[in-house]
Amino acid sequence: MVQETYARAFTGLDAFRGEAGFGTWLTRIAMNEALGRLRRRRPTVDWDTHGEDRIHAEIIQFPVSANNDPERTMARSEIRDVLEHSIDDLPDAFRVVFVARVVEGMNVEETAELLGLRPETVKTRLHRARVLLRDTLEEQFGPALVDTFPFGGHRCERMTELVVSRLCALAK
Repeated sequence: MVQETYARAFTGLDAFRGEAGFGTWLTRIAMNEALGRLRRRRPTVDWDTHGEDRIHAEIIQFPVSANNDPERTMARSEIRDVLEHSIDDLPDAFRVVFVARVVEGMNVEETAELLGLRPETVKTRLHRARVLLRDTLEEQFGPALVDTFPFGGHRCERMTELVVSRLCALAK
C-alpha cells in the first residue's frame, strides 16, 4: 500500500496544488488507497478466530534505554499491546481522528481537511477518543494502581502528620 501511495503521489505530483501541506496530501492519497483496498476486499477469515496470528501495528514507540532490562522491556511491550488494542477498539470515527492527531502529529486543520470534517468536529472526536481510552485503561490498570503506591507505614507517618497539621491550620 505504501509503495502504491508513493507511486501515485509521484505520478500525480503535478496535481498537488499546495492548498494543504504536502504531508496532508500524501496521507490523503494513502487513505484513499487503503479505503479502495477495503472496498475491493472480499470477506476473509475473522481475526478474532485466530488471535495468535493477529498482526499488531507498532503505533507507539517507546524510547530505547541504555539499560536493557528484560523485565522493563517486557513491561513496555505489554503496555504497548494494551494501548494498541485500546486504540483499535475505539469507534472508527474517533480512532481515525486520534491516530491522525496523536500518532501522526497532524494539527486540527490538517486533520479536518484530510477527513473532510469541521475543525470543531475534530476537536470533539479527539476529546471523546481520549475519554474512551482513559476509561478503558482505567478499567484495565485501575486495580494495579492501588498496589503501585502503597502506604509506607512509619515512613509515611511523619509526612501524614505534617499534611494533617497543615490542613488543620488552614481550616482555622
